[in-house]
Amino acid sequence: MDRIRIRGGRPLHGDIVISGAKNAALPLMAAGLLTDDRLILSNVPQLADVKTMGSLLAQHGIAVEDATPDGRRLSLGGAITNTEAPYDIVRKMRASILVLGPLLARTGEARVSLPGGCAIGTRPVDLHLKGLEQMGAVFRLEAGYIHGSVAGGGKLAGAVIVLPFASVGATENLVMAAALADGRTVLSNAAREPEISDLCACLVAMGARIEGIGTDRLVIEGVPTLHGAEHSIIPDRIETGTYACATAATGGEVRLIGARLDHLGAVARILRDTGVDVDEDEQGVMVRRLSGLRGVDVMTEPYPGFPTDMQAQFMVLMSVADGAAMVTETIFENRFMHVQELNRMGARINVHGASAIVRGVSSLSGAPVMATDLRASVSLVLAGLAAAGVTVVNRVYHLDRGYEAVEQKLAACGADIERLAD
Repeated sequence: MDRIRIRGGRPLHGDIVISGAKNAALPLMAAGLLTDDRLILSNVPQLADVKTMGSLLAQHGIAVEDATPDGRRLSLGGAITNTEAPYDIVRKMRASILVLGPLLARTGEARVSLPGGCAIGTRPVDLHLKGLEQMGAVFRLEAGYIHGSVAGGGKLAGAVIVLPFASVGATENLVMAAALADGRTVLSNAAREPEISDLCACLVAMGARIEGIGTDRLVIEGVPTLHGAEHSIIPDRIETGTYACATAATGGEVRLIGARLDHLGAVARILRDTGVDVDEDEQGVMVRRLSGLRGVDVMTEPYPGFPTDMQAQFMVLMSVADGAAMVTETIFENRFMHVQELNRMGARINVHGASAIVRGVSSLSGAPVMATDLRASVSLVLAGLAAAGVTVVNRVYHLDRGYEAVEQKLAACGADIERLAD
């Protein structure tokens, strides 16, 4: 397994181009199952998860082709020839469950392995199944697979669905299924993340009828068929927030090219509360830390609240801030696995149930550390950038699932960082 070595203590200065959003690209690729026509996606990030989704779609008979030599423009299309999503592919990525709704909507059947991915909590798929059941699907779980079909062998039917909490994945699966269902689907307490609005915008371009985009109440009028379309993926707001934290933790100044301030939600406000300048300009978002950092309490919440995917990175920032901060995780029950590794680097973090008390220190110290999941991986990179001495981050295959060219982007801004092949 590759490792990343960082010699820390260097402020970041320069420009970083923000890639297309991973959490938008994956459901958008799954939407390619909803039509035999070509779906053209641009601003596609070069990530392991995108390749995994491409392999999964190919398993279903969909041709996934690079429309440009750099792979940032994908052409998807073809008839569905197989409705099984096998364990060997699905185990690598939880987003694989997003093929369930489209397969049922198009073919009336699906056999999908229970998903894998980062071990940061149970993240059950029951909300996906219950919503689809309200639309006429029936399921049985057998040998680690979800076997789904439409009752009576017909089509899914519109329904009134109230999600018990605003699940991003369930919202995406149900919206895609509802786009081809008979009748109207009303989805209440829907998640409002920008990635969902991006998916809805693409579906509308494909001929879907969706009202309430960007709100927690989506109304979808099913149509008989969808057609091809072209769609550009939004910039990655989590990558934006990550590099903003890296800039703040090292005391630098970086322009995040292509980033959208309006997608950051609570992240921009909380960064400003810590003493970081976050301003939009004609090229993206400028981030500056001109003085010290202040400890600020934060609680993860559904969008537009502070995202769970930024919790680990923000904890690094609080580790080198003045004073104390409380970081409370409300989304996933097992997302503090990076704490032990940060404490190895000299951080002072104590976990009490769903909250972590972070007492800032004057400096972190480089150390060998082990990544446990995607966002924990990048938090350890950030800690290494801010620390004195050398940090080696092991098991960085997690990082490659969600961050494109992280070493090159950081090195271009003055970081002393390199990947070491095993």
